[in-house]
Amino acid sequence: MLAVDGFFSRAGLGNFGFRWLHILAGITWIGLLYYFNFVQVPAFGKFEDEPHEEIGGKARLVAIDKVARKALWWFRWAALSTFVTGILITGAIKDYYKGGSDGVSDISWGKYAGNVAISTGMLLGTIMMLNVWGVIWRAQKVVLANAANVLAGGEPDPAAAAAGRKATMASRQNTVFSVTMLFFMIFKSHHPASNVVLEGSDLAIYWIIALAIIVIMEVNCLGLLPWKTTPNKGLNAMYDGPGVRNPIIAMFGMWVVFLILTEVLFVA
Repeated sequence: MLAVDGFFSRAGLGNFGFRWLHILAGITWIGLLYYFNFVQVPAFGKFEDEPHEEIGGKARLVAIDKVARKALWWFRWAALSTFVTGILITGAIKDYYKGGSDGVSDISWGKYAGNVAISTGMLLGTIMMLNVWGVIWRAQKVVLANAANVLAGGEPDPAAAAAGRKATMASRQNTVFSVTMLFFMIFKSHHPASNVVLEGSDLAIYWIIALAIIVIMEVNCLGLLPWKTTPNKGLNAMYDGPGVRNPIIAMFGMWVVFLILTEVLFVA
């Protein structure tokens, strides 16, 4: 009889248990990310088009207080759960960082295409999680508090609009990152070039370009470039424009850039 590891063994948890939870949490997180960016933000904006501005404004505040508040709870904890289960996978799987996807080769971990790819995916996922807790949630607390206060008869908080813009920019940036992040997350186990050993020059070129793109985009979403948080200015154009056209173009545009980069540098 063939001996196999059970669910609660180290191999079972690393290869299956934690991976299952990681995917489940990730579906919840990214599903809500797309809901916010492709459904809620455009839909809430329609309240401003109501014939009676006062009624439309109140309806929007009620939706923020009752719907967005609950969705943000699931959103932020799903993001953290995705991050934690991802870390657990790397700790539970023996020699996760050793060699290529076969986990047996002695060549330096950082030279395998698959391991470089999963490192890129993990970097993007970590930045996205930090955006959720460090930018989006902090800003949305101001927006939620303002909605509850105004509905209770208080005066609007003048800082709420700026906080909402900060949250939107970080959320849209996470949306842009998401397609490329997912591409690299499945690259290690499924891409034909996963076990290709990268030459030093190719490795250096990849990380210089990859980090430059990621850092510039992240700095932009934090409002630290010259155009700051101004809509449709500079790189902020990828967050704005008509409807959700620009964010969709940006998210797949970034993926195309990394696809070309991996095809040129990773494919032997």
